[in-house]
Amino acid sequence: MGRFQASFRLFPPVAAIVAVLAGAAVCPGRADDVGANKSELIRGLLPTVVNISVQKVEPPKPTAPGEPDTVSAHQPPADTAPDVKGFVGSGFVIDPSGLIVTNYHVVEGAFQITVTFSDGSRLEGKTLSASRIADIALVKVEAGHPLPAAHWGNSDALQVGDQVFAMGNPFGLGLTVTAGIVSALNRDIQNSPYDNLIQTDAMINHGNSGGPLFDLQGNVVAVDSTIISPTTGSVGLGFAIPSSSARFVVDQLRRYGWVRPGWVGMKVQPVTPEIAQAFGMAQPEGAIVAWVLPDGPAKRAGLAIGDVILRYGDRRPTDERALLRAIAHTPVGDRATLLVRRDRKELQIPVTVAEWPRNQWEAHDAPDPVQVPKIATPPDLGLTLAPLPSAEKSNLGLDGDVTGVLVTNVAPESDPAHRGMASGDVILRVQNQPVATPAEVWAGVAAARADKRDFVVMLVLPKVRDVPGPKWLPLQLTQQAN
Repeated sequence: MGRFQASFRLFPPVAAIVAVLAGAAVCPGRADDVGANKSELIRGLLPTVVNISVQKVEPPKPTAPGEPDTVSAHQPPADTAPDVKGFVGSGFVIDPSGLIVTNYHVVEGAFQITVTFSDGSRLEGKTLSASRIADIALVKVEAGHPLPAAHWGNSDALQVGDQVFAMGNPFGLGLTVTAGIVSALNRDIQNSPYDNLIQTDAMINHGNSGGPLFDLQGNVVAVDSTIISPTTGSVGLGFAIPSSSARFVVDQLRRYGWVRPGWVGMKVQPVTPEIAQAFGMAQPEGAIVAWVLPDGPAKRAGLAIGDVILRYGDRRPTDERALLRAIAHTPVGDRATLLVRRDRKELQIPVTVAEWPRNQWEAHDAPDPVQVPKIATPPDLGLTLAPLPSAEKSNLGLDGDVTGVLVTNVAPESDPAHRGMASGDVILRVQNQPVATPAEVWAGVAAARADKRDFVVMLVLPKVRDVPGPKWLPLQLTQQAN
């Protein structure tokens, strides 16, 4: 690929540490005041940022070389349980009604979205609309009361060296704050034809996707989305979608349900030094027209293949990506005047911007359909149980009066398996009632079902423990899909 680095979208797998550099000339007392002000600002912004966890159906793995290709890559056998996996990301509230911005790749294909707020409260989320190309999605929660909302900032005013800080959910650890500077502007990492990313050394990792990048006034100047690294961890090369682009997409999604971009019907590419030399240009500038669609606005306006577009309206785009963004952001029906170089002469060509044909745009930008797993919850939850032998009870260090039930098998792809239960675990309580026999476990499960609960909670002592002691596990009772 010509790059040794790999580009990663910041997604998959609580104390906030903030290190913002102060100027060397600031006196100690003044530095304390500045630090206190920043801490107060950050504490005020924490309620606007959310952690997002999702459940997705992973596509089936391709057939290994040499194995018979008996199943289509898109059609697993009907009796094969889907591979359901959980992922984490971030987001931020933009409207008190419960509207949240995140990256599209965070909620792409998610059949279950859980939004966790800084106070620990959790709500179910629903994707309202999204743009795959822009990597922006809108998620809605119903809180029953107004939510604190973040405010957009002006990314166009950012300069290299400006201080910024990021909030998000790296590696699913919980709400975390990191700080740094704007390292570069207008980065093109070839994620889309419109790339105009802000590079920052504020530490962002997997799970930060969709989280906000704030300026020192507490305004959202970008949406964290991608890292470039030779490993899967951060090496200080983080990239975020500027607020100018993100806000345009969000406004379009809120108003129309899709990105209704301006369109003139042409293909452009950058003027490289070689192209400039071949065309007798003093220096490479502008974007050269490579194709004009028949009956499109550009064709009707008189634009021709080989024209070099130097200016769009009152702006001189820095590259072809800036030109495409300017066209896309132009309100449908507005007229823009192009300054064009043709045959060593400069011409002014007015063009009326049309709406990008929706069927064509959605062929490239429409979100992928959500695959809902067809998982019926069996009466036994996928668990096989047995009485706990006295020897095993002693090995586990359980006191004489503590009872439990041994898990002898956990069905693959069952809800208990997804939540980490395994053979050798011991169930100590069901719905906070001690259990001593498998029958008592199933009685507790049946009682929870009779109460029309979606979950039953069990206190489980894992056979393999990262930390000492048992833990509570909620297990799904209701069917996940009909």
